[in-house]
Amino acid sequence: MTNPLDLFSANYFEAREKFRVAAARRRCELTAHLHPHAKGPNGEDLTIDVATSGPTRAAAGLLLISGTHGVEGYAGSACQIGWLNTVTNETWPPELRVVMIHALNPYGFAWNRRVTEDNVDLNRNFVSHNAPYPANDGYEQLKTAIAPKDLDPETLRQGSELFRDFIKEYGPFTMQEAVSKGQYAHPDGMYYGGTREQWSAGIVKHVVRRELAHCHRVGEIDFHTGLGPYGHGELISEEAAGTPAYERAKSWWPDICSTQSGDSVSAAVMGSIDSCLPGLLPRTDVTVGCLEFGTVSTFEVFMALRADNWLHTRGNPQGNEAASIKAQIRAAFYPDQDDWKEMVWKRGETVMAQAVQGLMARA
Repeated sequence: MTNPLDLFSANYFEAREKFRVAAARRRCELTAHLHPHAKGPNGEDLTIDVATSGPTRAAAGLLLISGTHGVEGYAGSACQIGWLNTVTNETWPPELRVVMIHALNPYGFAWNRRVTEDNVDLNRNFVSHNAPYPANDGYEQLKTAIAPKDLDPETLRQGSELFRDFIKEYGPFTMQEAVSKGQYAHPDGMYYGGTREQWSAGIVKHVVRRELAHCHRVGEIDFHTGLGPYGHGELISEEAAGTPAYERAKSWWPDICSTQSGDSVSAAVMGSIDSCLPGLLPRTDVTVGCLEFGTVSTFEVFMALRADNWLHTRGNPQGNEAASIKAQIRAAFYPDQDDWKEMVWKRGETVMAQAVQGLMARA
């Protein structure tokens, strides 16, 4: 029996090695995509590692993605490694095509950042870069509080007042949406979706088209952390209730929540991987679930993200504040506690098994 604690890693490099070993043991085909210019904290090479198994022209395919948001990769990596170490022919049918993308944002994982090397939120980058970008009027109202010029007490106090006034007028959920749904006007801000396709986005599009285009049915799980109660794994759909894609997801995962109906811990977002997948596979029934594990309070997560954004856009990443801020953001997305790790693996294993059952039920 797998010890859940052994699935987790202290850093990106340990996670990558564990994933490679587990994939080789499972006799997967492994491809490492070398980042063309970003390096690790000590100049190390960074890679997106892709493990594939099963028939290349299978009717059903399962896509598992970790590390879209960099520092959130600890949980998703552990779930991928755990599944590679424990699956059997019953839980991983030989006629199923499986594609695992490990550390989709290797820079963020290696540096304990949520964003890419360009300060881009990768899960807001999957929009058309040949059309006007969607606006976010709420972010414009709150931008000085979201990404302040400094972290001095008076600056933060003024930001808190701005947040309070906004909540008083519009409500807390509207504020969450304004902060987190994405913006395309402020490269030094938070939740910035970018004005060109990120390298990681190009890789995932290439992999999905190459590995899964022949499938009639594809299920996807994108692992995230930072929203919801400690250790709880909420499945999130961006589809509206009643749509075929949502109803398929609901049949696989009865407790899935929709960002469209407001019952999810996540606000609706723009430019996500999940919203992009059906367009990449237009002849395929695509069923998507974002698995979001809670860590600390939403306030603590925001404070960590704001400090990290300041450090890398206005501060000094080698300065005196760097170590404490890096520890703060890592703890916000990866509670290094045994009970949290056990909860993550138990839930992740269940959700992956449910996806396989859903895919194979129509075989």
